[in-house]
Amino acid sequence: MARRRRKSKHDEHMDESWLVPYADILTLLLALFIVLFAASNVDVQKFQKLASSFNNVFRGGTSFLEYESPVPVEIDHAAIDNEKEKEKQEQEELKELQKKINTYITENGLDLSLKTRLADEGLLVTIQDGAFFDPGSADVRLDDVKLAREISELLVMNPPRNIIVSGHTDTVPMNNHEFKSNWHLSVMRAVNFMSLLLENNKLDPRLFSARGLGEYEPVATNETAEGRKLNRRVEVLIQPNVEQPK
Repeated sequence: MARRRRKSKHDEHMDESWLVPYADILTLLLALFIVLFAASNVDVQKFQKLASSFNNVFRGGTSFLEYESPVPVEIDHAAIDNEKEKEKQEQEELKELQKKINTYITENGLDLSLKTRLADEGLLVTIQDGAFFDPGSADVRLDDVKLAREISELLVMNPPRNIIVSGHTDTVPMNNHEFKSNWHLSVMRAVNFMSLLLENNKLDPRLFSARGLGEYEPVATNETAEGRKLNRRVEVLIQPNVEQPK
């Protein structure tokens, strides 16, 4: 015959020891909210809602977290509209700058060497490497220094804007006595071109930065000579004067 299991006195009750610290936490929270309300301008209606929420918690009702916030989130629609208007105005100013640069490109027969594109991140001016650099070199050709200085005049704006100069290469390996990789070549091309632009004392060096991206942001295939030619470039990004959200 199977032996009958003796009942333990603890079998009849669940362990409810967790209720004590839980109640303590709720009490402390209630005290904290009372102090906060006492230290501020009390809105009676809001206080009643908060008190009702805590009463429900202590009586086993719905948690106060499930209630709508007693303090509504205020949305500054005027500030949002103002920011949108600033963004729209900035885009219009960049469009005007693009027209100015495109006119310069056309008048000087540079359509194959310089191109512009307006994007969300700003106005992008793309310069093919053949316009300023010899193959495998990061030095701007002496014959093209004048052109670089003319481009710098186009970057004089009011108000001034942040400008990022980026160097890009194709996938053909670079390893000579001067550059160990395409990274090195792209960085030095960006730095050298930026330095030439900053010879114009009407430009603020604090608004400029240079970076090299090597072969890792191609705009065309590297399987063809034409594609590789398009990938070898320097880009000048003129960023919009729009405050970033905090």
